[in-house]
Amino acid sequence: MSEPSDALTIAAAGLRAQSARMRIIAENLANASSTAREPGGDPYRRQIPVFESELDRQSGLELVRMGRVSADQSEFNLRYEPGHPAADQEGYVRYPNVQTLIELMDMREAQRSYEANLNMVESSRAMMQRALDLLRR
Repeated sequence: MSEPSDALTIAAAGLRAQSARMRIIAENLANASSTAREPGGDPYRRQIPVFESELDRQSGLELVRMGRVSADQSEFNLRYEPGHPAADQEGYVRYPNVQTLIELMDMREAQRSYEANLNMVESSRAMMQRALDLLRR
């Protein structure tokens, strides 16, 4: 890195990307037990964030960002609940393809990545402050 601010720019991009990832995971968790509005319809489909790298023309740095969000095409979970309003003709209700344990593990990973980027911001800031203190002497 050529400038101390480069570390801050890279870490800030990581913070934004992980924050967006956590929002998607939270949405998945919030909809984990939802059902379709009509009998036999499709429920919420799990969303998967896709990260991309982009060149920041101003700094010349390669930064991460959340690109598109794709829908998980895995099968829905079926439960036999013939009295449920969203049950199909055979009595099965389609539930989202969200697995809570996987979402929680993904959330923990995103949280740790967020914290690592935050630590990088704090360390860079502290190094810049020390450099300023040395220049003042």
